[in-house]
Amino acid sequence: MSLTLWHGKDTRSLRALWTLEEMGLDYHLEMVPFPPRLLQPSYLEVNPLGTLPYLIDGDTRMTESSGICHYLVDKYGPTELGLTVEHPEYGNYLNWLYHSDATLTFPQTLYLRYALMEPEERRQPQVAEDYVQWYMSRLRMLDTHLLDHDYLCASRFTIADIAVGYALYLGRTFGLVEAYKPQTEAYFQKLIARPAFQRANSMDLPPTSG
Repeated sequence: MSLTLWHGKDTRSLRALWTLEEMGLDYHLEMVPFPPRLLQPSYLEVNPLGTLPYLIDGDTRMTESSGICHYLVDKYGPTELGLTVEHPEYGNYLNWLYHSDATLTFPQTLYLRYALMEPEERRQPQVAEDYVQWYMSRLRMLDTHLLDHDYLCASRFTIADIAVGYALYLGRTFGLVEAYKPQTEAYFQKLIARPAFQRANSMDLPPTSG
């Protein structure tokens, strides 16, 4: 078994884990608490950045969640989860795949930092709220697309849906599901009902005693 994924509950590594489960690949999972650089300092010996996810595949080392999804479908396909360069929607597929982080998850991470993760005295409620509004405004392209599409590209579920679906899922962690447009909420519910998502999302560290 060459694939090893370091994963933390509800972090961006869920994209990679979800993809592994959808593809039915054999892998070894290393669960770590979040943020691992503070709660499991030994993780820095594995990934000096201290970030999640972290994928090892032979000599390959990867830290970017959407890139890992892309790598898995291209290396271990063919699979319906990916599109090839010959597909007429290949550019659209890549755009959604990387839109998921650069446009959607980016403002979410700043919200989480300034609303929840910084020490109380360093939190910035107004900054956090500004980034919530930024995130909601950045959903416009998705909201419009979903008015007449069931999925993001090729009329089927792909890793683009995994990548964007995780951003919608993360939004739920700070109470934004009820703010999603009806078509976006329906799409989100369809994604998280998938058995592979349910399996991936159920994986967590065992509770600590005491």
